[in-house]
Amino acid sequence: MHTIIRDRDCAREDFVFYSRRIIRLLLEHGMDLLPFEKKEVTTPVGTTYHGLEFAAELCGVSVIRAGEAMEGELRDLLPGVRIGKILIQRDKQTKQPHLYYKHLPADIADRHVLLLEPMLATAGSALAAVDVLLEAGVREDRVIMVNFLSSPEGLRRVATERPRVRIVTSAIEDRMNEHAFMIPGIGDFGDRFFGTTDSGART
Repeated sequence: MHTIIRDRDCAREDFVFYSRRIIRLLLEHGMDLLPFEKKEVTTPVGTTYHGLEFAAELCGVSVIRAGEAMEGELRDLLPGVRIGKILIQRDKQTKQPHLYYKHLPADIADRHVLLLEPMLATAGSALAAVDVLLEAGVREDRVIMVNFLSSPEGLRRVATERPRVRIVTSAIEDRMNEHAFMIPGIGDFGDRFFGTTDSGART
């Protein structure tokens, strides 16, 4: 699937289809990290099955815009899930992340959070989003970042600054280039997924 979507000539419908398949796997793995408790049910043949059920309330929070690509798959898995939004963009002058918008569930402090952020390059925006959650009362160890691609530099930074945040990713890239694009990379995930102007790393 990565071979298909990393191809610069991949058709958008194929990019969306295979990206969504990977996102579904990432979300299912992220949910496996949530706490469970034992539950017994009676099967159709009258015997007892010793199983599990979620022992925590959950919500999703997407980092606009690329993170919204993950919302549909999360809703397919959990149709009634609450989803918050955070908009963070880098200031063109200072290059620092700036919070422009947030709208979170009122009871988010009582929940575990799947933070939907497909690209983890420098980790600046991702860490700023984590800070928004912490300020809202979410415990650091209750944040699971669901991430499509990660750079080694970004992973190291998150591990250093927010060591209790867990990350689920489908690939760790080789490095970042001088423009902070991940190598071998995928270009701009949001542009490719939503079909807007390609701001990938073509030269």
